[in-house]
Amino acid sequence: MMLTEEEITNARATLNELQVEHRDLNLIVEHLSSTPLPEQDQLLIHRLKKRKLLLKDKIYQLERLLVPDIPA
Repeated sequence: MMLTEEEITNARATLNELQVEHRDLNLIVEHLSSTPLPEQDQLLIHRLKKRKLLLKDKIYQLERLLVPDIPA
């Protein structure tokens, strides 16, 4: 499947946004994990980690779209 220049530009912009959000979430989770927290905050950390995994999957999909496998 060939992408138009506009689709490539949009995909790269989305990829960049997702990578920034993933990095930000990572910093938040690291910060929260390094402090003793009440039980409800552990739930927050769990939700943030799930969001990070979702973002990681979307990032991977976009990267695959932008850099397709080269047949051997």
